[in-house]
Amino acid sequence: MTDREARAARNQERSLVAFLAKKAEFDALLAELRQASADHFGADPEAVLWGETAWLADATAKLKEIADQHFRRGEYAA
Repeated sequence: MTDREARAARNQERSLVAFLAKKAEFDALLAELRQASADHFGADPEAVLWGETAWLADATAKLKEIADQHFRRGEYAA
């Protein structure tokens, strides 16, 4: 293995470690959001007001953008 190949292999290994750490963080956030969603994000379903609705609309738009980027939909379509 050449020095260049060894550096490339180490770089790939470091990239994988960083990727897996971020994936674990991402998965933990998703789990928290699933739990919060099951609890209506702390809102009382019998007393929901427009503030909760606006917050959920904003959060949904952010998640939609992430999904669109990943699945290459909308403005991210190839």
